[in-house]
Amino acid sequence: MTSIAALESQLLSTVEGEVRFDVGTRAAYATDASNYRQVPVGVVIPRHEGDVIAALSLARENSIPILARGGGTSLAGQACNAALVLDFSKYMNRVLAIDSDARTAQVEPGVIQSHINTALAPHGLFFAPDPSTKDRCTIGGMIGNNSCGAHSAAYGKTVDNVEAMEVILYDGTELSLQGSMDDEQLDAAIARGGREGELYSRLRELRDQTTDSVRAHFPKLPRRVSGYNLDQLMPERGFNVARAIVGSEGTLATILRATIRAVPRPREVGLAVLGFDDVFIAADQTPWLLEHHPEALEGFDQNLPEFARIKQMPGVRFLPAGRAFLLVELGGASRDEAHERAERVIAQARELRECTGAEYLADAREQAAVWQIRESGLGSSAFIPGRPRSWPGAEDFAVPPANLGTFLRGFDRILSSRSLKVATYYGHFGEGCVHARVNFDLASAPGIATFRSAMVELGALVASLGGSLSGEHGDGLARSELLPMMFRPDLIDAFRDFKRIFDPDSMMNPGVIVAPHPLDSHLKLGANYRPREIATHFNFSAEGGLAGAALKCVGIGKCRKTEAGTMCPSYMATREEIHSTRGRARILFESLTTDLLPDGFADPVVKDALDFCLSCKGCKSECPSSVDMAAYRAEFFSNYYRSHRRPLSSAFFGRMNEVARLASYAPSLANALAHAPVLGELAKKMLAIHPQRELPRFARRTFRSWFERRTAPTASTRELVLFPDTFNNFFEPHVAIAAVEVLERAGFRVILPRHQLCCGRPLYDQGMLERAKARLREVMDVLDPFVAVGIPIVGLEPSCILTFRDELPSFFPDDARASALASNSFMLDEFLAREAPDFAPPELRRRILVQGHCHQKALAGIGDEIALLSRAAGAELQVLDAGCCGMAGAFGYDREHFEVSKQIGERVLIPAIEHAPPDAIIVADGFSCRSQIRHFCPTRTPMHLAEVLNLRVG
Repeated sequence: MTSIAALESQLLSTVEGEVRFDVGTRAAYATDASNYRQVPVGVVIPRHEGDVIAALSLARENSIPILARGGGTSLAGQACNAALVLDFSKYMNRVLAIDSDARTAQVEPGVIQSHINTALAPHGLFFAPDPSTKDRCTIGGMIGNNSCGAHSAAYGKTVDNVEAMEVILYDGTELSLQGSMDDEQLDAAIARGGREGELYSRLRELRDQTTDSVRAHFPKLPRRVSGYNLDQLMPERGFNVARAIVGSEGTLATILRATIRAVPRPREVGLAVLGFDDVFIAADQTPWLLEHHPEALEGFDQNLPEFARIKQMPGVRFLPAGRAFLLVELGGASRDEAHERAERVIAQARELRECTGAEYLADAREQAAVWQIRESGLGSSAFIPGRPRSWPGAEDFAVPPANLGTFLRGFDRILSSRSLKVATYYGHFGEGCVHARVNFDLASAPGIATFRSAMVELGALVASLGGSLSGEHGDGLARSELLPMMFRPDLIDAFRDFKRIFDPDSMMNPGVIVAPHPLDSHLKLGANYRPREIATHFNFSAEGGLAGAALKCVGIGKCRKTEAGTMCPSYMATREEIHSTRGRARILFESLTTDLLPDGFADPVVKDALDFCLSCKGCKSECPSSVDMAAYRAEFFSNYYRSHRRPLSSAFFGRMNEVARLASYAPSLANALAHAPVLGELAKKMLAIHPQRELPRFARRTFRSWFERRTAPTASTRELVLFPDTFNNFFEPHVAIAAVEVLERAGFRVILPRHQLCCGRPLYDQGMLERAKARLREVMDVLDPFVAVGIPIVGLEPSCILTFRDELPSFFPDDARASALASNSFMLDEFLAREAPDFAPPELRRRILVQGHCHQKALAGIGDEIALLSRAAGAELQVLDAGCCGMAGAFGYDREHFEVSKQIGERVLIPAIEHAPPDAIIVADGFSCRSQIRHFCPTRTPMHLAEVLNLRVG
C-alpha cells in the first residue's frame, strides 16, 4: 500500500477528470443529508468511463475503498465514507439515447432526474420515480437508494423502472446486466467462465439456497427498500441481476450506464385535497383511498402548513379546514375524466365524520403550490427558531398501508415515552411510508443513548407490523445495524454471501448493509460536540451560534439545482460542490467544530469557498432551511480581515459611498483619470479589476443637486421620503429623477433626507460590518422622525432599501427604530401597489423583459412589479427565470471572478436579451444588473422600473 500522496499523484497523471485531495474538498464531501460524518480520502470527478476504470484500478492497487456518489442527498449516511469518492454529477451526466418505441432511455449515472424528464417530454414520456429532490438527485443515486417519490403508488420504485445496467466491480470486472435471464441465458453466462461466469454461478447457487426463505419471509409491502433485493433473483422475477443490485447503496458495484424505463405521461391530472382532525386519522383513510387507484397519495400534518406560512408559501391558501391533509392525485385521458375521478373521492370523503374539508384543484399552478408544501417537508422542518433542532434516522420507516395508522400511533407513543417529538409528519401515505424528523439530542452521551434505544424500539415496532426499516432513503449507517430485526438470520447470512459474490474484500462503501457500523457511530455531532465560539455582529444565539447557523444546512442540496430560481448562481456556473450553498455551509461547520481545517474559522479554505459567494440571498428564500450564506460570508470576512491585510479592492468597493462623494466634486476629472489609457489600466491592476471591465462613470450632476435646484410642483398632502442611494445619486441620477416624476404624477410629495446617507450595503458585502453598522445608525437617526409620524420610506436600488428589512433588524434586534424602519420601507413597485393602486403605466405596446433583482426576489418578491407592468396597454411581458445576473456588486469586476460572472449571465439572461426584438424594453432595477447587461449586450439599454413608468410614448 502506497501513501495517500502517492495515490493522488497517480490519479492526477492518469485521470482526465478532476482529482481533489485538498482539505476543502474533503470537508465539503465529509457528510451528506444525514446525522453522520466521515472524511473521504479524496474525490475524483470522472469525465468518462475510462476515468472510472482508472480510478478503481488505482484504488485497488492501494487498497482504498470506493464510494460512488450522486447528489449527496442521502439521509442515512450511505453517501459519506472514509473512501475515495467518485462524484459523477459534474461530467458523467448525459442522456445517451432515447428509444421512444421501446419506452427506454440510456443514461449516465450523474444525470439529474428532472433532466431525464426534460429530454423525455417531447416523446410524451417520463421517468416516474420522483423524489422531492428530483431537481438535483442523480439517477445513479436513485438506483443506489432504490428511490421512490410521490408517484410510486402508480409506477413503482426505481427497481421497477430499471431495465439494464453496465457496471464495474471493485476488482475491475465489467458486467453488462441486461435484465431478466431465463435458464438458457443463465447457463450461457456461466459457461463463459472467468470472473463473470463464477459470479453468475454463485448467484444461481445463492438463489437456490434462499428461494424458500425469500418467498416466505421477505416483507410483502410496496416500500420494502431495506436489505438486498434477493427477491429479484427468484424464478418468478426472471433472475434479474440488474434489479437485484438496485438499492445496494454502492456496496456491490459502480454504475457506468443505466437503461431506465419511461412511461406515458397522464394527459391530465386533478388533485383532491382532504382535511382530517389529525395525522393518525388521515393515515387510517389509506385503504379506501387506494381503491381509487390514485397516481399519488401523499399527506402531511398541520405543522408543515405552519412552516409554510412562516416562509409565505402560497399553497397554504388552497388547503381545506383540518389539522392533517391528504393529497390524492388522479389522472385521466381528459380534464373531465380526471375531475370525475377526483369528485368521486371527494364525495366519499365528505360522507366520513372524520373528514373536516375537501377541495378540488384543477389548475396546474395551484396544484404545484400545494405540492411545494409537501416537498418542503425535510428542509423546512429541520430547524425552526425557538424549537428544538430535528434529525433523520427514524424518518423512513414503511409498513403495509393498511397498518399505517396503527404504526404512527405506536411511533408517537415510543417517542413520547422518551420526551421526544416529531417536527412534522409528511410523506407517502399511499405506500405506508411517512417521514418524520425527531428532536434527538445527538450532542450529548445521554441524548445519544436515547437515540439508540428509540431506534431499536422503533425498529421492533416496524418489524412487528411487517414493515421495512427503509421505505426509500436506504439503510446506510442509520438502519443497517437493525436489519436482523426485520430479516431472519438465514437471510442476513444470505446478504453477506451476496455482498461477497460482488465485493469479497468489502471495499465498496464498507460499513453499510453488511458488517454495518453501529447506528450511533460516526455522528456529525457526537458526545464531544463543542463548537468554537466566535464573536459575531449578527445575533446567532437562536441557531446555537455561527456553527449552529451553518448546521441549518441539512444537506438536501436544493442549492444544486441548475434549471430554475436564483440559488445558487456560483454552483450553476461551476457545478462545484464547494461553490454551492451546501458546500460552503459544510466548510464553515468544519472550521468551527473540527480540526480538519488547520486554521479553523480563519483558514484560507473557508475564504476561497466564500469568495465565490455572490451574496445574492437566493438561499435565504429558496433553501428550505433558509440558510443565509450572505450573512455568514459577511461575518467571516469581518473576522478574517482582523488578522489578515484587507486588499485595496475590498476597501475601495466597500467605501464606494465615500469614493463617490469625493468624485462628485470633480466627476469629469474622476472619469478621465479612471478611464485614461495608462492610469485606468494601472487602477484596474491595483484594484484587481478584470481588463475587460470598465468602472462605472460618475454623473456630471448628482440627483441631490438636481432635486435641490428644481422647481417643485404644488405640494401634496401625501408625503414620502425617497432614499437616494449611492448608485442612483452619484452614477445614474436619471433613474431617481424618473422616480420623482412618477411619484409626483401619482399624487405624492417627495422628500429627501437632509443629507446623503448610505445603507452600508457595499461595506456589508466586504465584511466591514462595524462601518456598516455605523452607517445604519446614522440612517436610523435621520429617518426615524419620518417613520415615527407615518411617512413611508421608498427606495429604488433593491439591495440598498432592502438592507433596512434584512440586515438592519439583525444588527439591532433590540432597537425599536430598526423594526419600525424595516416595516415602513418599500420598493417603488410595492409602494405604488399599496398607496396608488390605480396608477396607470404608459401605453407601451412592446415586449418587456424583466430581470428581477436577486435581493428583491428573495426578500420582497417581484409580484407587484409584474402586476404593475402587466397593466401597460399592449405590453408583452416576459419575466425571466434567469437567477442572478452575475455582477452582484463588486463581484463581477474582480479579475478572478470575471469568467464565473460571465457564465452566470450567459446561462439565461444574456441569451434572452440577445434574442429579444430590438425595440424590447429590458427592465432591471439593480444597478449591478444594468451594468452587467450593458457590458455583455452593449447595443441594449436596460432601464429601471421608474424609467419605464416615466416613458413618454408617442
